[in-house]
Amino acid sequence: MENSTQESHLRSDNSITYESPCPVYAMALSSAPSRTSLNHQRIALGSFIEDYANRVDIISFDPETLSFKTHPTLSFDHPYPPTKLMFQPNRKSPSSSSSDLLASSGDYLRLWEVRESSIEPFSVLNNSKTSEFCAPLTSFDWNDVDPKRIGTSSIDTTCTIWDIEKGVVETQLIAHDKEVYDIAWGEARVFASVSADGSVRIFDLRDKEHSTIIYESPQPDSPLLRLAWNKQDLRYMATILMDSNKVVILDIRSPTMPVAELERHRASVNAIAWAPQSGRHICSAGDDTQALIWELPTVAGPNGIDPLSMYSAGSEINQLQWSAAQPDWIAIAFSNKMQLLKV
Repeated sequence: MENSTQESHLRSDNSITYESPCPVYAMALSSAPSRTSLNHQRIALGSFIEDYANRVDIISFDPETLSFKTHPTLSFDHPYPPTKLMFQPNRKSPSSSSSDLLASSGDYLRLWEVRESSIEPFSVLNNSKTSEFCAPLTSFDWNDVDPKRIGTSSIDTTCTIWDIEKGVVETQLIAHDKEVYDIAWGEARVFASVSADGSVRIFDLRDKEHSTIIYESPQPDSPLLRLAWNKQDLRYMATILMDSNKVVILDIRSPTMPVAELERHRASVNAIAWAPQSGRHICSAGDDTQALIWELPTVAGPNGIDPLSMYSAGSEINQLQWSAAQPDWIAIAFSNKMQLLKV
């Protein structure tokens, strides 16, 4: 572990760096403070090793001392690199339970019970009806309105909605014509997904036969990689295209045409996250080593939109999370480092 910011171009009072023994990709920030240390936030970090044997480390961050604490008993082996990690959302009260639930995707959707000094496998969920093997999962999202629901996206063109309390599939939809790369909940029964077929589609579990295409890539079959739904203003979502420096902002009331395109990155964008406390702010990060925070204007000017602020990392940024529990902090992952940025 290392709190030095020598790899960063930021002032030390604006960032704090944790160095992992492995390359870091998946990353999750807990939605509530630790039960024993009320101001500490748990952070889960998934390794990215091109092999079966990978790991997840859970550390804690103290915003008062600006320090990280490692917890060797909260590290565990994970089959293949996790494509996403997420703590159970909206666990507001630290006293409501002595443990946290952490979900991971990869070969299966897995749930882990994170206690104060140990971690236990909770369940392994396989969405294949015909085989003990599951098509690899690209991503998932945990429904923050109805936390018993998790939706997963897969390379087999499907999205699967799980009831994690019962451990059963609620529904499985053929969502796209090609691999589904990301999924995001809007409401309790409404989710959206993006795919290698270049479309953003919205689904309503009350009408499973139909979906609404709200955006398609300008170049045919140009894959869309990530999707972020604005939880403060559900009219808006953001997506990114493969090998593109643009962040596309969509208004679901006016399908097909973006309301804004953020084009100040100098290389491919890899990750996007809306501010948890504001409907107008979004952060993006990419291969240009930059994390940019944007404020969306009511009307975009003729020369495009400039970022509100800019942070530089030591190398290409692969992952980004904006802390809902501590909205003053944004987490980015690059190389074997996780860096917290003070907004």
